[in-house]
Amino acid sequence: MLKEEKSENQKKRCDEKSFWGIKANGTVFISSFLIVFTLVATTLIVGKPIEQWFNAAKSYISDNTGWFFILTINVFVAFALFLGFGRFGKIKLGGASAKPEFKRSSWFAMLFSAGMGIGLLFYGVAEPIFHFDNNPFGLEGAEAAKSSFGIVFMHWGFHGWAVYAIVGLALAYFTFNKKLPLTIRSIFYPIWGDKIYGTIGDIIDIAAVIATLFGLATSLGFGAQQVNAGLTHLFGFDYGTTWQIGIITIITLFATISLILGLDKGIRRLSEINMKLALVLLVFVLLIGPTVFLLKAFVQNIGFYLGNFLELSFWNETFAGAKESSGWQSSWTTFYWAWWIAWSPFVGLFIARISKGRTIKEFILGVLLVPSFLTFLWISVFGGSAIYKELLGNTQISEAVNANIATAIYHLLEQYPLPFISSILTIILISSFFITSSDSGSMVVDTLTSGGKLDAPVGQKVFWASMEGLIAIILLLGGGLAAMQTAVIITGLPFAIVLLIMCYSLLKTLKKDYPYEKLEEELEE
Repeated sequence: MLKEEKSENQKKRCDEKSFWGIKANGTVFISSFLIVFTLVATTLIVGKPIEQWFNAAKSYISDNTGWFFILTINVFVAFALFLGFGRFGKIKLGGASAKPEFKRSSWFAMLFSAGMGIGLLFYGVAEPIFHFDNNPFGLEGAEAAKSSFGIVFMHWGFHGWAVYAIVGLALAYFTFNKKLPLTIRSIFYPIWGDKIYGTIGDIIDIAAVIATLFGLATSLGFGAQQVNAGLTHLFGFDYGTTWQIGIITIITLFATISLILGLDKGIRRLSEINMKLALVLLVFVLLIGPTVFLLKAFVQNIGFYLGNFLELSFWNETFAGAKESSGWQSSWTTFYWAWWIAWSPFVGLFIARISKGRTIKEFILGVLLVPSFLTFLWISVFGGSAIYKELLGNTQISEAVNANIATAIYHLLEQYPLPFISSILTIILISSFFITSSDSGSMVVDTLTSGGKLDAPVGQKVFWASMEGLIAIILLLGGGLAAMQTAVIITGLPFAIVLLIMCYSLLKTLKKDYPYEKLEEELEE
């Protein structure tokens, strides 16, 4: 009894930490800020040498640990399926009487917007074309087209979302069922016990904050480049740092407003708008383009992906030989797996925050399948339209991809009627998706730095949202975006190990709690 009271008191002290009158975890808040400030300042002051060091570190990790990333990501897929379709599937997040906070359509919209919406706009046209023109299997023509979609589906489908699903499920279970703070540290309670409320827990949350901030700042930079590319393509505006800084500032402003409005009035509504705009653009390209070809491609692409699922999932250029290997694996698959893992604290925590009241089975199916199949449809339509042109001998989109990947989608839309209107819609959609990613990311940082509170003070929300934009601007001015992107990728390796430990922790807890959860469910019925 004394031990339980001590644990409860420690948890209470963790939740009620404050500094300078702000209800936040001062250690996580200040340490995160100082580390980020130091890294950004060092990148700007040192310049090229540190960027070169980051790139060398990225190459070393990719070349020597790519096999580990590939094996680990497949473990997450298997574990997610085991949880979703096994005996734990009926357990409800929040207890047997818990009700979902959001309707299912809103839940799906927020999942998709925060998790990858912008990535599809950036890579949906460019990546299938790239793998078609530079096929890693040495294929050409129709065979190259089929394998390119299989590769893209692997990079954007079940594997990546399995990472988000596992982290989100673990956070949701420990928060809503075990009544622990909504922070990354809570996942490790079964292993470290009350120590998570001390220094060990602070270190875990600080690492998650840093990964989230750098990931969002880097994405803001690349998003600004794509919006800038669209404005340049349509109106002839200059393509450069000045315009991109202005775009980042505007996106940050709207993200801050959305964050202040709250999860229901801000992020939820904006996510629903994103989905409607994306649907309009998707239907437009599907109907105005080679409709039958695209629908056939969607069906065949899924078949090829599922039929070659295991081979694609475990392939890592083992027998290519040092002479023949082009480094494709480390530049693409290893990069993606590290990127998904490095972003998992951000997206996982956000998914957990919006998923109370869902059963584990519903959670896994919703997070793993729905966004993946929407992604497959999007890539089949946009990437399929581009490859259709390529197969007919039109190389304009390929040339755009090689010149500036950010312009690929605009060159595709130029091939169809109403290019000006569709490109304007694309710019709005890109901006809207980025606002959603920024405000949901800020919400996660607020939660981590406030000790797991679900609603941080307004001042804290404004501070971290502004910090994201400021970091992106500083890195853009200093040419450090590439270096910071590499830094985010490097965080993927230790986080992969952390997530494997997390799987053990979650499984251990579910096995222990299962009889009680089952009894509670029976009593509720």
